[in-house]
Amino acid sequence: MNKTTAITCLFVDIGGVLLSNGWDHNIRKQAETDFKLDPGEMEGRHYLNLNIYEEDKLTLDEYLDRVVFHQQRPFTPTQFRDFMFAQSQPYPEMIELVSQLKIRYGLKIVVVSNEAREINDYRIRKFKLDEFVDFFISSCYVHLRKPDKDIFRLALDIAQVPVERIVYIENTELFVQVAESLGIRSILHTDYRSTCAKLAVLGLENGEEIIP
Repeated sequence: MNKTTAITCLFVDIGGVLLSNGWDHNIRKQAETDFKLDPGEMEGRHYLNLNIYEEDKLTLDEYLDRVVFHQQRPFTPTQFRDFMFAQSQPYPEMIELVSQLKIRYGLKIVVVSNEAREINDYRIRKFKLDEFVDFFISSCYVHLRKPDKDIFRLALDIAQVPVERIVYIENTELFVQVAESLGIRSILHTDYRSTCAKLAVLGLENGEEIIP
């Protein structure tokens, strides 16, 4: 039986909350090492293309053509893509937490995330996020990226839940601040136990005893 709480909807990020980051600075540094790329060159090209890549204005193949394969390489695009996808790892405790809170309280679960299409699609399928997420406000689907306020406004419009009944779990402080400027109560996620404790204060208890 669902329990009653003032919170009826969770907004949640993917990278850094439910899963490891999909294609962040540390992974790109590892790619430079593993594929013997010129240090810094890929990073510079990445940042010039990041916004349009995550807003789905470039396919992954087009992104790689610009960032990695603008010159001859001793490895294939398929090998590089496989490396990118293989870096994603789940955070099982957080996935279980959000899944169980959905069941326990009848919550609507909304992902608000910056991710490119192919990586986002792969991660949703691989880790079965669609089994507990109601809908995905991913930058690649809506062509908006955090910290743009409009991605949060769109999530609010689609969720159709009063803002005071929403809690957002996010691991980037700036994005928390932007969400809060729109009245979205937010938790800066640093680890499983502290997030559980903060949710419990809001009436969303996962049934575990929280030890400080």
